Amino acid sequence: MLRAAVIIAASFLATLAVRTIVRRLLAKKFAEFTAFNRDYAGLSQESLKLKTENIHLEKAALETIALYDITKDICKSLDEEKVFAQFREEVSRYISLGDCKFLKIGLDLAPYEGYTIFPLVIQHTAIGNLVASVIQEKDKEKFHILAQQFLIGIKRAFLYRKVQETSLTDSLTGTFSRRYFLEKFHEELARAKRNKLKFTFLMLDVDHFKQINDKFGHLVGDCILREVAKVIRENIRQIDFIGRYGGEELSLALAETDKEQARFAAERIRQAVEAKLIRAYDEELKTTISIGVAVFPDDAPDAAGLIEKADANLYQAKDSGRNRVIFS
Repeated sequence: MLRAAVIIAASFLATLAVRTIVRRLLAKKFAEFTAFNRDYAGLSQESLKLKTENIHLEKAALETIALYDITKDICKSLDEEKVFAQFREEVSRYISLGDCKFLKIGLDLAPYEGYTIFPLVIQHTAIGNLVASVIQEKDKEKFHILAQQFLIGIKRAFLYRKVQETSLTDSLTGTFSRRYFLEKFHEELARAKRNKLKFTFLMLDVDHFKQINDKFGHLVGDCILREVAKVIRENIRQIDFIGRYGGEELSLALAETDKEQARFAAERIRQAVEAKLIRAYDEELKTTISIGVAVFPDDAPDAAGLIEKADANLYQAKDSGRNRVIFS
């Protein structure tokens, strides 16, 4: 009897011990499970945070890449003013700002106090400043990147102009370089003054040249410019001379030519270009030109005045529909 009681008591104690062990194990596992859930929740939050940060970083990276991508558009022209115009158009797509100007070296910066000023330096030489107002703090870094792309475009135009200034002829059109043309222009103007002769200066610009480059590519655009220059040479006298003034602009000097003679010559050139079918690689195209004319001494007594007047008339020709000749 006593033995049976002992066995029962031992069995009961064993059962209690097992239950205690089980409870402890369950408590431990529950604590581990709770800790795991807490860690998992923390990791999930970190994962969500990282995903959100990655989305923001990816967006910022794409925006930055887009800013650098404008270089190809800014570099389409070799004319400094047109490079700036394209830059200004591109900037407005990415940031909001007030005034923005390209100031060449020597211009006073005093009126631009409070502006963001970006110095433009090429080969250790300052060529000007890019100034802008009302740039929000969040856009200043973007503006700096965009300004760097503008500098690339201006550097390309600047170096091209320097190369052109050191040569007699333009490699693309075969006409006189700008520097050499202006030398001859001043010489011819001085002769006209000495001998009291008339003298005519023309500025010519290929219409919609940017659209031609955008649609067909720069090789076709180069071919168009080369053929237009050829047509002009074929329709002037030996004593007249033509030069590439910049970009798609050509300049023409007509010696001993008064206003009526110049009108006839300019219209002959305009019509010849309009009638020309130009074969450029796989394309057959037609184009037109706008012409601004200034006559010495009627419109201006000096070279600077003649150039300014012809340039103003050229812009009037383009603003009034293109493919026309405008006199003062």
